[in-house]
Amino acid sequence: MSTGDLLSIEPQELQFPLELKKQISCSLQLSNKTDDYVAFKVKTTNPKKYCVRPNTGVVLPHSACDVIVTMQAQKEFPPDMQCKDKFLLQSALANPGATAKDITPEMFNKESGNHVEESKLRVSYVPPPQPPSPVREGSEEGSSPRASVSDNGTVHMSDYTAPASRAFVERAHVEPEDNSSEVSFYLYLSFSFVQQNNKLQQELEFLRREGNKSHGGIPFLYVIVVGVIGILLGYILKRT
Repeated sequence: MSTGDLLSIEPQELQFPLELKKQISCSLQLSNKTDDYVAFKVKTTNPKKYCVRPNTGVVLPHSACDVIVTMQAQKEFPPDMQCKDKFLLQSALANPGATAKDITPEMFNKESGNHVEESKLRVSYVPPPQPPSPVREGSEEGSSPRASVSDNGTVHMSDYTAPASRAFVERAHVEPEDNSSEVSFYLYLSFSFVQQNNKLQQELEFLRREGNKSHGGIPFLYVIVVGVIGILLGYILKRT
């Protein structure tokens, strides 16, 4: 929660469970714990993408106001599932008894000597709720990964599956009940693989730097795991 002299804002990050061709909304709560009337105004770096209601208003003393932010339906997934959009919420003192009709741009002009508070809000995408799906009987989900290494150090991939990858591959072969469930199902997998792949890439870069320092190099098994995750990620994104 962001707490200023005029308004408290919850949350500080707008999270949208991204789904294609569907409008998605989330809310902000503005709380006024002062004895004054407080006017507010919401701005965004991408006004064509979002609808904010109300985008201006007055919060009465010791009361709260909800602001609904709606993201327009998206036709495709953003690169790396990242969002660079931002929001700016400005607040300023208003005259007693003021309403939204009394708000003017001049009230939020700092150069005029007005006391104006500003709060920046980030936007992020989160996976949609995972639809329920049965797991095939005889699945080895949850079992420990296995690997065999020969005397010469060769890793036999036929005996090894990445811990998270095995469960995802098995679930990917389960047919959802309808088309909408299938889209949400694969979207959930996409988010999961993107997050896991990014984490592994960071760890791989760290090991590369450490390996250069010690002249030891990166464990071959770890490189193979990253490769498997990358291949599975490409497969899932292609299906979505």
